[in-house]
Amino acid sequence: MGTWNSRGLRGSTLEDLINLTNERYLESGLALIQKIPTPITPIAIDKESRHITLAYFEQKSTVDYIGVVQGIPVCFDAKECAADTFTLQNIHEHQVEFMKQFEKQGGIAFFIIYYTHKDLYYYLPYEMLNFFWERAVCGGRKSFRFEELNPEYILPKKNGIFVPYLDMLQKDLEDRE
Repeated sequence: MGTWNSRGLRGSTLEDLINLTNERYLESGLALIQKIPTPITPIAIDKESRHITLAYFEQKSTVDYIGVVQGIPVCFDAKECAADTFTLQNIHEHQVEFMKQFEKQGGIAFFIIYYTHKDLYYYLPYEMLNFFWERAVCGGRKSFRFEELNPEYILPKKNGIFVPYLDMLQKDLEDRE
């Protein structure tokens, strides 16, 4: 069973920006997306700050976010990457399986990757992730390079929307037709 410590806060700024984006989308009537909390059992709590310093994960988490966009079920996970190479160790097999089953039910699954060194957000459709995942399973690279990604899925900068993923969701839908 995994444990939680301060490393678990990595990516919290990215999640904060996505949460603000989701609030904007809700206010605009465009989407209802919720952050899925990871259930934990606290083991040690700092008495002065009342912060959890050690905990166990109660179960494997699936994705960070789930909801609906204009009648379309969506789920996605948010990841940060500080280099041009994204290691697939950052993604767990049960997440890939959940996304696969989600897509089989007619939903849309994807990742939002924030490339911190480039200051850009990337929308990685499940199909593209699955290509990299299967390549690794078959003995190939256990990572993918930024250069391998379709540049059309880089999220545009947009005033008022921190992580404007709905534009890329629309592109993903069009590319599936």
